Amino acid sequence: MSWKIVADSGCDFKQLTELAPQTSFVRVPLTLQIGNRIFVDDEGLDSSEMMATLYSSSSAASSSCPSPDAFLKAYEGAENIFVVTITGTLSGSYNAARLAKEMLQEKYPQVNIHVIDSLSAGGECDLLVAELNRLIAKGLSFDDIIEAITTYQKQTKLLFVLAKVDNLVKNGRLSKLVGKVVGLLNIRMVGEASQTGTLELLQKARGQKKAVQTSYDEMRKAGYKGGRVSIAHCQNDKICQQLTALIHHDFPEAEVMILPTSGLCSFYAEEGGILLGYEI
Repeated sequence: MSWKIVADSGCDFKQLTELAPQTSFVRVPLTLQIGNRIFVDDEGLDSSEMMATLYSSSSAASSSCPSPDAFLKAYEGAENIFVVTITGTLSGSYNAARLAKEMLQEKYPQVNIHVIDSLSAGGECDLLVAELNRLIAKGLSFDDIIEAITTYQKQTKLLFVLAKVDNLVKNGRLSKLVGKVVGLLNIRMVGEASQTGTLELLQKARGQKKAVQTSYDEMRKAGYKGGRVSIAHCQNDKICQQLTALIHHDFPEAEVMILPTSGLCSFYAEEGGILLGYEI
């Protein structure tokens, strides 16, 4: 039997190493518009150039989800398909993936396909994709994998740390006053993805060192006990090292995966930010 894992660019993997047998991975990109420029969040994207364009532009920037046809093309060629999308509260990607599922099953009703709204982004999406690959490798049936990944999703969370909020201010998601305070006082915004997929602020920490400790404290408060962690970062290796050191101090065997953010996640996390997924 052939298997396929499909993710939009709310996931940071550009490709998966050590794929399960008879399994392929396809990433469906979102697009980002900054002023008059369009950036496609595929393997050819230069995230540094995109972020430089974002910060040099005074215009509001926006993201566009993939079309149902883009998802439909990604679904081709497998008997069993699992799809992971960025939270439906930030993008129409989940709805497009669902519509493509209906289109596929009208033509090929024998194909098994399951679409997952991650209710999250970045590191938590990465954990879901990696877990799907592990479950397929175990030789489980399609229905058993649905049950297992549904249970697993309830045991994962997303924490974010933002060092810049310029894009959020330009798009009207934060006031200009808050944006100035964050910049002038070296504030880090620490928050999480809620159970309904919205991004919610938990604390404001002054400086990166305080933000790292605050983030780890929030992980422990939420029930972290040494499970897998995925840190997607936007040009901030140092915070990844600092968080990893804290995690390994208490849980030396914890598996910590570090990835650069996708273009879409860079767009939301901004320079210096992270989107950290972890198991509880």
